[in-house]
Amino acid sequence: MRLHDKSALITGAGRGIGRAVAERFAREGARVALIARTAAEIEETAAAIAAAGGLALPVRADISQPSEVRAFVARVAAEFGGIDVLVNNAGIYEPTTFVETSFETWNRVMRVNLYGAIHCSREIGRLMVHQGRGGAIVNVSSIHGHRAEPGASSYDVAKGGLDQLTRALAVELAPHAIRVNGVAPGFIETAMAVDGVSEHVTDAFRSVYVDRLKIPLARPAAPAEVATAVLFLASDDASYITGHILAVDGGLSVTF
Repeated sequence: MRLHDKSALITGAGRGIGRAVAERFAREGARVALIARTAAEIEETAAAIAAAGGLALPVRADISQPSEVRAFVARVAAEFGGIDVLVNNAGIYEPTTFVETSFETWNRVMRVNLYGAIHCSREIGRLMVHQGRGGAIVNVSSIHGHRAEPGASSYDVAKGGLDQLTRALAVELAPHAIRVNGVAPGFIETAMAVDGVSEHVTDAFRSVYVDRLKIPLARPAAPAEVATAVLFLASDDASYITGHILAVDGGLSVTF
């Protein structure tokens, strides 16, 4: 029960990594607020957590809108008696070549993947400072934050910005005992990872993709494996770690 009596807010909590984090946090004793734009997904996640004996609050909201962020942070803080952990997980991926990427696409990806994390971190960071009991922020980034791939320029730039936001906030919030770290997943078996291929990763696609990437562990990760890393950084087990980006990529980031 590494998060016993803690309150956590997780964005993009309806599916994939976000849902895995929410379910793991709940099993570790946390009250979890689930934030996403799709109500059905977070309500399903909340129901699963409740069925397992946990406490979850689903809140439909758009993190790219500062007014909505302020509203749900105030609501969660009131219902949970504060917020101890923030997981900035929400993200979108819209692959296209750089010269064909429209301004609208750039703006949409940056608003969600980077500015959404800024809005949430600002509001919850202020709250954590006011609470005076420290806290933890974990940003779910990507190996795209330090590796580039053709057709992913908007995603690459947003994740690179998120990594630098992690470092900047770690320095600024350290005097308040608020730790800020990041997790950088590689190829994870989620719908986003195989966008345009299928909702679920097929064996054939997995084999081709892993072979092309040359992942040393020779397999993609399950969302639950990323959730374990997020839990570690959010818990007191990582009490002297801040400003760190932890790669969860099967060794991909150390290959050429």
